[in-house]
Amino acid sequence: MSIIIGLTGSIATGKSTVSLMFDDFNIPVIDADKVAREVVKPGELAYKQIVNQFGHQILRADKTLNREMLGQIVFADEAKRDQLNKIIHPAVREKIIEKRDAYLQAKAPCVVLDIPLLYENNLTYLVDKTIVVYADEDVQLRRLMERNGYTEQEANQRMQAQMPVKEKAKKADAVIDNNGSKYKTYKQLEKILMAWGVIT
Repeated sequence: MSIIIGLTGSIATGKSTVSLMFDDFNIPVIDADKVAREVVKPGELAYKQIVNQFGHQILRADKTLNREMLGQIVFADEAKRDQLNKIIHPAVREKIIEKRDAYLQAKAPCVVLDIPLLYENNLTYLVDKTIVVYADEDVQLRRLMERNGYTEQEANQRMQAQMPVKEKAKKADAVIDNNGSKYKTYKQLEKILMAWGVIT
């Protein structure tokens, strides 16, 4: 029996760091953010729908989406963000299921779905178990400002666009506390995978 793990967290909690650690255990990871980039490539259905909805001004000279410009439009306008999500989310979901099923057919003992908005978009039905990567809010804020060069206000805006990580932690089957060192984080992941019988 394969086990499907949903990995999530909130912005700047260190989910990507944990996502990379699955490599050490030879566990494949399907990254929703990467899938989201695949489905908006020129020629894809979601790409055509976005251009129809937002106009050609959101395209770069090479006809790819100008993600920064699109981001500025949708972060400033909730109705437009909803329109964009209604196009992207179903396309991403379809592609994730397709990739997941391919791994299951190949008899992978474990597959990880790395989905930032796992709870927000009610996608827990896609997985058997969930892991939330947790960091304190002040740690999130500091990381965001350092990593992305955001002002405190910009960082807070991004954080408030998501469900608080404390809420996610309450819903999870397992929580990884990522306030400390990478080694501590790795050890927590190892312990969870052993408890679930994924590794021995």
